[in-house]
Amino acid sequence: MNFTDERSFNRWFIVISCLVVVALVLWNTSIFFQSLKEDERAKMNIWAKAQQELDNATADSEIDLILEILNNNTSIPIIHTYADGQVAYTTNIDPSITQNEKRLRKYLTRIKDENEPIVINLGEGQEQYIFYGNSPALNKLKYYPIGLTLIGFLFIGVVYFFYTTTKSSEQNKLWAGMAKETAHQIGTPLSSLIGWTEILKDEKVKPSYIEEMEKDIDRLKTITERFSKIGSAPLLTRTDIVEETNNTFDYLRTRSSNLINFQLIVPEESIYVNLNQQLYSWTIENLVKNAIDAMRGKGTLTIEIKQDSNWAYIDIKDSGKGVDKNKFKLIFEPGHTTKKRGWGLGLSLAKRIIEEYHRGRIKVAHSEINKGTTFRISLRKV
Repeated sequence: MNFTDERSFNRWFIVISCLVVVALVLWNTSIFFQSLKEDERAKMNIWAKAQQELDNATADSEIDLILEILNNNTSIPIIHTYADGQVAYTTNIDPSITQNEKRLRKYLTRIKDENEPIVINLGEGQEQYIFYGNSPALNKLKYYPIGLTLIGFLFIGVVYFFYTTTKSSEQNKLWAGMAKETAHQIGTPLSSLIGWTEILKDEKVKPSYIEEMEKDIDRLKTITERFSKIGSAPLLTRTDIVEETNNTFDYLRTRSSNLINFQLIVPEESIYVNLNQQLYSWTIENLVKNAIDAMRGKGTLTIEIKQDSNWAYIDIKDSGKGVDKNKFKLIFEPGHTTKKRGWGLGLSLAKRIIEEYHRGRIKVAHSEINKGTTFRISLRKV
């Protein structure tokens, strides 16, 4: 399991665990709701039985007991109707409803949906009906799962945000630590190489050899400076993106295989953006190397610069194997790679440099399987 898969697994584990907790609470709330509903049904059955027995009571003690049962209901709304649907009387219903026939009928329709009516059999085929609604406490409990669900999702959001923020912080520290350590490690042999070139000059070695060595030493210096800048805010200067891209393009073309057909399409006028030249060059190199790998070392690679009134666009297009649409965002994740050897950091680093350091945008602008991919960098003009 690579870093991306592990992070995805952890994210889903947290989300699913929270959903399970919310589901269990909702399930128990549903059971509790049904239990209260059954208790109210039992109470209404007793109440209806007491109402039925009221007319048949013979002793004062029996009447007192029946009235006590009937008067004990102070919360459950009741509409008592005759067989023909006419309302006999109501209990625990707002007078503003009972005094308005239309509103009362509407209220009756509503409580019919809440509970099955209780039938009072008066004998000789005569029946009356007790329609009752949920008590205020039960109605409030009915909305409790909705509130609980919202709280549950809020909790999931907070946990997820905390997790991703923590992970991001850990990654940032790892990035910075690895980069600075790499810069430190390169620095020692680099100093030695500089010393050796001076010795070779004294030994009258062919100047062209030393000149090429110095170019590579300068390149190592540039790489060291790049790594040392990771983890700290880079200095951005007003730079001609056309000229800078041209310089990087020339360097990459001379050091790449002759099987790669390099093409550069740029406007004649200058386009200025706020740029850190070393980090931008590093980004272009990563994208070009990624494109060369996608083409398996043979194909056409085009770098084109466009612009509108506010933005400069740098498109890097290859004729490689392409990228599935569902992986357009995934390929920028740290650790994601399709290579047998590789850390999957190139595109992630490019995204970090462009979006975090330069406040620009980078994305897969277009891709077709076995036809190629176009990456687009967008930088605001100044």
